[in-house]
Amino acid sequence: MSREAVASTKDCEVLTPRQPAIRVAVLCDFREERWPSMDLVGDMLCLHLREQCGESVMATQLIPRLRKRFQYFPVLGGKVAQNADRLMNRFADYPAWLGEQRSRYDLFHLVDHSYAQLLHALAAQRTVVTCHDLDTFRCLLEPEREKRPRWFRAMTRRILNGFEQAAHVIAVSGATRDELLRHNLFPPERITVIPNGVHPSCSSAADPVWDQKAAELMPDAGIDTAWLLSVGSTLPRKRLDVLLRVFAEVRRRVPGTRLVRVGGFTPEQIRLARELKVEDAILNLPFLERDLLAAVYRRATLLLHTAEAEGFGLPLIEAMACGCPVAGSDVPVLREVGGAAACYSPVADVDSWAGAVAGLLNARTRDRAAWEIRREQGRVHAARFSWAENARQTAIVYRNIMEGR
Repeated sequence: MSREAVASTKDCEVLTPRQPAIRVAVLCDFREERWPSMDLVGDMLCLHLREQCGESVMATQLIPRLRKRFQYFPVLGGKVAQNADRLMNRFADYPAWLGEQRSRYDLFHLVDHSYAQLLHALAAQRTVVTCHDLDTFRCLLEPEREKRPRWFRAMTRRILNGFEQAAHVIAVSGATRDELLRHNLFPPERITVIPNGVHPSCSSAADPVWDQKAAELMPDAGIDTAWLLSVGSTLPRKRLDVLLRVFAEVRRRVPGTRLVRVGGFTPEQIRLARELKVEDAILNLPFLERDLLAAVYRRATLLLHTAEAEGFGLPLIEAMACGCPVAGSDVPVLREVGGAAACYSPVADVDSWAGAVAGLLNARTRDRAAWEIRREQGRVHAARFSWAENARQTAIVYRNIMEGR
């Protein structure tokens, strides 16, 4: 298969008059896996390496296309065939293709630690990995919390072995760094904390086109109708069961409240919404393009982030940047990211959550000036998180590795 058939590239600027630019391959997830947060990291990193560090870094974004094999055989079943294709591409096609690229770059940067099996095909001493959390390795690091069959543990072991060979790890939060240290995966000097940034679309400034689209999705948003918002995947640690139970209780206390969910629900979660008799009050959306998501953030009254564990919690700062206040679970990483600009409730404590959310909604109707102050505090806090600064700090990591420091 030709190189053109399996990869798209985005080249950053070259050369500095004093030192040659570091040729960096930014390795990204398959787009077909539809993991928006990982796609975002790769896109933003390469874009800002070009804009902020073009004289010292020449970055090429490598995004292979996922080859379909098993999905052409309906007898296997949709989900089984899809997962079989994912495994074949992750563990065979991608590494084989990367083997041809080794001599073309000075450094490799893998933006998703769950693809760390790729390090077996690379010069590990020239590879940086961004670690978002340790969920991928949970069945090995804490088997009592996550029991998996032997074949799954063997697959995970290969990913973990690759990960441990990285020359350096970029942790997206101090909480992720602390967990890496707690499990003795890397010494402190091989970890650098570089937070994620806010996408440029996330702003409180009006956008007539996209705001109108959001208004069509979420009518009657205003002082009399509160729209709660949840954004993210349906992974068990996101505790969408808690989200639904909290929403049902808040709706009892503050009638007319509605929920917009971006990222969908599993069939089990939909059944729970039906049992709680709140299904008709929920707008259930897939992942949205960035401009529309920003407009939904702007139109929402309050973001709820009920996760029991996170590596970062990107929706918190994105919502704040758009002027949407935030309520999150009281876990260290969300306090680290949300700071004093967010409100926190104990993990999975539905009564505490419902009381806090209802209290915020009632406070909004009582004192609009105070609510605007809360919105402004969030905007100021979110401004601390910049993809430009992320790229600048990442380029320093590259240079330190190249200089043997």
